[in-house]
This record gives sequence, structure tokens and C-alpha cells, in this order.
Amino acid sequence: MRKPVAAWRNEVTEILESKVEEFKMLDYSKVTSDDIWNCLKEKVWKGEPEKSLSELIQDIYHLPANLFITYLTQKTWTDSNLQESLDAILGKNST
Repeated sequence: MRKPVAAWRNEVTEILESKVEEFKMLDYSKVTSDDIWNCLKEKVWKGEPEKSLSELIQDIYHLPANLFITYLTQKTWTDSNLQESLDAILGKNST
């Protein structure tokens, strides 16, 4: 069964959390499941395509760290305080 990706959001919560843990092991301590979901929507799916649950899960598991970091970097360019945003992404405390 195919549905718009947004319709699957609640079904893949555990999969997204698994991806969050993967990125945390790569030292991206402030990553959230919403960050990953939004990255997928903007960079992989480019909107709201219809997908099967298995396709959606495959997309989540195959999201490469470099694409995710590029997404976050581009997102910080629109913020007014770039250093604060970068520190938040990397989990650094501001001093």
C-alpha cells in the first residue's frame, strides 16, 4: 500500500529514533527525529510523494550522514546566529 510520506510518520517513529542513535554515535549529539524527517522531506523525497512503508524505511536507513550534515548546514545559513546554530547541532556548550 502506498500513501503520502506524511501519513507514515507515526508508523516509523522507532526507525527514526534508530537513525538518531546512529548519528549520535557519530558525535552529532543534538540530532532529533524531526531533524531527520525534515531532511528526508526536503532532500530525499522533495515534498510529499507516495511511498510504501518498506520504501520509507529504506530511505530512513539509507540517509547518509554527509547529506544530513549538508542539510543542517544549509539550514543554519538562514539563522541569524550561525555559531550558535552550529554549536547546537554539534552539541557544544557556548561559553
